[in-house]
Formats: sequence, structure tokens, C-alpha cells
Amino acid sequence: MISTKKELHDYLEQDKKSLGISHRKPRLLGDDIWKYQICLRKYEYYANTNSKFLKQIYRFLHKKKGLKLGFDIPINVFGPGLRINHCGLLIVNSNAKIGANCDIHQGVNIGQNHDQYDVPTIGDNVWIGPGAKLFGKIKIANGIKIGANAVVNKSFTEENITIAGIPATKVKGAKQ
Repeated sequence: MISTKKELHDYLEQDKKSLGISHRKPRLLGDDIWKYQICLRKYEYYANTNSKFLKQIYRFLHKKKGLKLGFDIPINVFGPGLRINHCGLLIVNSNAKIGANCDIHQGVNIGQNHDQYDVPTIGDNVWIGPGAKLFGKIKIANGIKIGANAVVNKSFTEENITIAGIPATKVKGAKQ
């Protein structure tokens, strides 16, 4: 959760680095995902610091850019180093918690099961392939790779493995 200017700067720098961007500012044409992530992080900061005016501005920009790109990502869900690879449908529940350096593709849905808080908790350095669906009160460990179109409805607590399939199962990892 971003609550200081230093944290905001750190989050923005880590997001920029994870997107592989070397230029200083977003280009006038292009860099749409980076511009979206800047709005997301600034909206998080201003919402957490109770800045009413700037919060409303970045809330509007976040919503507008999200509609254009097909993203429905609430604030205070992703840790630093978020990498959104493509434009396209991307839906995340506001109660989900996702760690640092998440690499996420289009068509991903991270949602609830029955109760409002039946949502995933995802660790650091997780790669989520295109079209993956994660739902329910599950835990995903650090370093897991989730295959394209996987349906993940149970926890995977072993780190650095690959899961795929419907329903998702371990397909590659340290101990098999």
C-alpha cells in the first residue's frame, strides 16, 4: 500500500523497470500500459493519503484509461513491479492480494468464489499466462508460473513450480 511520496516513486520505478522501459517519460503516442500504471499508482497514493481533489482526478483517469485498455484493476491490490503485457480484458477482484513483480497477460480473471473474501492471495514473482482464471480463497506461492487458460481453484504452496490445465495441476517443478 503506497502511503508516502518515496513509496510512490519506488513503485513507479519498479513498474517502469518491469515493463522494460528505458526512456524517462511516457511517449505522447504509445506507452498506454505504462500511462495506465502511472495513473493506478498515483490513484493508490492519493486515495491512501486522503487527498480529495487529486484522488478524484486520478480516479477518473484510472477509470478512463482502464476502459480504453480493457482493464478492471482496483487500487491497493498489486505490489511493486507490476508488468501488464498486453491490452485486453483483465479483471481483478478488489480484495485479492498480489505480491511484487507480477507478470500478467491479457484475458486473466482473478476473482472471488462465494464470499466477498474468498479471493486469491498470490506471492511474489508470479507469471500468469493469457486467459488464466484464479478464484476462491487460494494461496499461490512465490515464483509460480501459471499456464495459459489454466483454471486455478486450489492452493499451490510449493515455490518455483509451473501449473497448468483445467483444473490446474503441477506440471513442472523441483520435486515431482
